[in-house]
Amino acid sequence: MTEIRGREKMGERRKEEDGKKTKMEWPPIKPKSNLKITRLKDTDLFTVQDFFTSVESKAFVKAAESLGFAHQGSLGPTKGEAYRDNDRVSVNDPVLANTIWESGLNKLFCDFKIRGKVAVGLNPNIRLYRYKVGQRFGRHIDESVDLGDGKHTHYTLLIYLSGGFKPKSKSDKSNPKDSSELLVGGETVFYGPRNGVVAEVSPAEGMALLHIHGDKCMLHEARNVSKGVKYVLRSDVTFA
Repeated sequence: MTEIRGREKMGERRKEEDGKKTKMEWPPIKPKSNLKITRLKDTDLFTVQDFFTSVESKAFVKAAESLGFAHQGSLGPTKGEAYRDNDRVSVNDPVLANTIWESGLNKLFCDFKIRGKVAVGLNPNIRLYRYKVGQRFGRHIDESVDLGDGKHTHYTLLIYLSGGFKPKSKSDKSNPKDSSELLVGGETVFYGPRNGVVAEVSPAEGMALLHIHGDKCMLHEARNVSKGVKYVLRSDVTFA
């Protein structure tokens, strides 16, 4: 069971403004200097807390909603495809990919090598996913993508733009009904060779999750959302 990539359109999404087509202006992303990797159970799977700030996460949710999501399904396990029920925005934006990479990922991956190749950036195909109550993505693997010019993707990058409830400070003026604070469910779960759970990652606003993909990818799934809305930004770390 593999993630369906052939149906993802690489064309740049645009929005209408004053009757003219204009390129999407994404929210600014501040460089982070204190990012730390938390490796899970000695695997090629790790998280990075606060990769996006709360402000950045909410701004990307707003931007994605302004573009408009399209529903994504699949033929299902009986046809050799993982069960899939979510909504997606897909953009081809090298500038956004580079901005995310330069905000701190480049430093985290400076010592990574795969088959003599080093990490050079992100796949410009940026996807934003939305999971509402009852939606999920069944067990699957992520395939490596050949981007040409000797570049291949080897790590999946997920940035959770919403998560479980967090106590708010007195200075926090955000809407108490914000869906990013009401998410229940939607965990990303990884399985070992005998289908035992290797790791279960609960979405947290702004947290990044990275895992190796391709022939070493662990079977994983996005569990059912039982409350709130789960938003995720997805790309891939490219090596050359």
